Amino acid sequence: MTQPTAKPIAAYIGLGSNLQDPVGQIRRARAAIAQTEGIAELAFSGLYRNPPMGPADQPDYVNAVMAVSTTLEPHALLHALQAIENSQGRVRLGERWGPRTLDLDILLYGQQQIATADLTVPHVGAAERAFVLLPLLEIAPELNIPGKGLVRDLAAAQPADTLIRIDS
Repeated sequence: MTQPTAKPIAAYIGLGSNLQDPVGQIRRARAAIAQTEGIAELAFSGLYRNPPMGPADQPDYVNAVMAVSTTLEPHALLHALQAIENSQGRVRLGERWGPRTLDLDILLYGQQQIATADLTVPHVGAAERAFVLLPLLEIAPELNIPGKGLVRDLAAAQPADTLIRIDS
């Protein structure tokens, strides 16, 4: 007897890169995510260039947000995203907010709140970071970030002058 397929849930993934052709890294990651079994793309934001959050002696980041429908459980989705990061040359050096070829984060998984050793959803800082909120505003302005509020309201409180949209 086969296991029934889980009911699809909407999830939001943050994509970021500042090494080895960041725009290309994001585009390849988008394709890889959409081709992963149990994941279907629903929407994709524009690409934004922004200064690094961490050490200033690194290149600017390129960020985007992708909405997906997934039948993967949260930790299975996390592992799938980490496999894509690894396939695109991600090396985890332990430097917080350091440069990276690719960073894929689960921002939201439905309206679930998850706190385990390796996964926190909503993503820490998602409701305070312009490079997350402005791309989210494009694709899901009425989305509620559990415990924080609506994306449109949270985005309105963010300074947009640090972000530069780099595609149309």
